[in-house]
Amino acid sequence: MGHAMAHRLLHAGYPLKVHTRTKAKARPLLEAGADWAETPADAANDTAICCSIVSLPTDVEQVHLGEHGTLQAPTKPQILIDFTTSSPGLAERLAERATAHGTMALDAPVSGGDIGARDGRLSIMVGGPEEGFLQAEPLFEHLGSTIVHHGAPGAGQRAKLVNQILVAGGMLGLAEAMAFSEQSGLAYDRVLRSVSAGAAGSWAVDHLAPRVAKGDFAPGFFVAHLKKDLGLVLEAGEDLGLPLPTMQLAFRAYQALSENGMDALGTQALAGVVSGKLGEVPGFSPYHS
Repeated sequence: MGHAMAHRLLHAGYPLKVHTRTKAKARPLLEAGADWAETPADAANDTAICCSIVSLPTDVEQVHLGEHGTLQAPTKPQILIDFTTSSPGLAERLAERATAHGTMALDAPVSGGDIGARDGRLSIMVGGPEEGFLQAEPLFEHLGSTIVHHGAPGAGQRAKLVNQILVAGGMLGLAEAMAFSEQSGLAYDRVLRSVSAGAAGSWAVDHLAPRVAKGDFAPGFFVAHLKKDLGLVLEAGEDLGLPLPTMQLAFRAYQALSENGMDALGTQALAGVVSGKLGEVPGFSPYHS
């Protein structure tokens, strides 16, 4: 997603400095006109806006708060935007540290997958100071079609966790619906045509169910990343005193996929396993504690 988002900013005329842990992965962006930065601090130095999108909260910490992080730049950026799905508490801590350096930090996790990133149709959920949001809004408009400021630092991350609760719950339903259809002898393309037009219609039904039906488990969003996000959901739920039993079930399901070597598959792999399209998966029993 980060590559697609960076390409959109380049095409919109933004001068871009990029840093990745593996320089070879940045080659398409460098060939398109971006400049290379040796460290996150170099990328952030003397910039109006510095953006990040990485995998894990620990990566967010390293990129922004580490020895060579963005907040170590000689001339700090005016605005930090982290598009990673991460911990609300970490977003609050990053905002506090940024403020101490005279920088505004926005947590702005995104939803919409690889397709939304390429087409500039992401949903961007933003937390942080309103002044920073208003200054960054023109940049957001090149990346997303739904841009909402949810409030103080951490609010964007909390909104994204709501999104992931809905995504994971929907995927459990999709997996069981596909298995039920096939075991009933129904033609899934006909079932899909029927249900997608009614109350059961959803993004997953429209975009992921056809992939599963074709045996396509290539990632738009990785199993590993949804498992990580569900861990964040359960952690935040515990802080709120909410047990979230459906998300506990979803976490166990994706943990089972991860333990069976499916981290790099798309999240629709759950439907592939439940429906039998991915064959037998040893120890796969997400519906039992």
